[in-house]
This record gives sequence, C-alpha cells and structure tokens, in this order.
Amino acid sequence: MTEERDRAAFLAGERPDDVQIYLHEDVLSNPEALAAHGESVRDGIVLLLDGDEARTIFQEATGIDPMALAQDAMATEGTVDHDCAGGICPVGEDRNHHPRLIFAFAEAQNEEAGGLYAQGPVIHAYVACACGERYSDRWVATGRD
Repeated sequence: MTEERDRAAFLAGERPDDVQIYLHEDVLSNPEALAAHGESVRDGIVLLLDGDEARTIFQEATGIDPMALAQDAMATEGTVDHDCAGGICPVGEDRNHHPRLIFAFAEAQNEEAGGLYAQGPVIHAYVACACGERYSDRWVATGRD
C-alpha cells in the first residue's frame, strides 16, 4: 500500500491506529531528510505513522508533548482543513497565522457515545499556530473522495 493510499484511508477514518503529523516548512531544519518518510504538501510535510511511534517522534521533533498540545488546543475551537495539513487560526488570518504543527488521529464510530461519534469515524486535529495559539477541530470523516 502506498503512502498516498494510506493517507486517504486515514482521512476517511479507516486507520484509527495511525496518527498524521503535519510540520510546516518553518519548523523543518532539513525537509529533505523527512521527504522519504512522508508526503510533501503545501508549505510542509505530512507523516503518517503508527500511533505510539507518532507520539514519540512528534515530541522528539517538536519538543511538545502531543497530549499536552491536545489538552491545550481543546480549549479553543478553530478550523482545520480536512486534509489535516492547514487551517484557519481563530485569532487571525494574516501571514503570522498558519499551522506550524498539526497532530491528528481518527476515532472509530461509537454509537453509544452519541453526537458526532454516532455518525461515523471522527477525525481529531490539534494545531500549534505560528502566533502561539493552540486550537482544535473535529469532524465526521466522510469517506474517500
């Protein structure tokens, strides 16, 4: 299975054991070193990794505990692109407001939980913006386009 196909499955909510990490080019000191392990996207790179591996790599690469990022980001709702590689900061939209990091995962459908979770797999995305704001978004994965 190719990386592109894995990513499409992740975004469709079909890979709940994986985590997608987006790193903006400003964060990358050597983007070429990651190119073989991820997918180049506008303004950065996306890595799709096993959940445990992703948490470790995210923390080592960014110095941020992904669970602390998630906890901080949940306090503020923002808008994350459904490819988990961009977003709109709730504080502003100029050049100082772009995602530096996005940590995203899929949660399987759970009818007992109700709400979004009863409708299908839910994508959770946590963002660290260039301005310092942390925000989150979640949505029902709509399947493959």
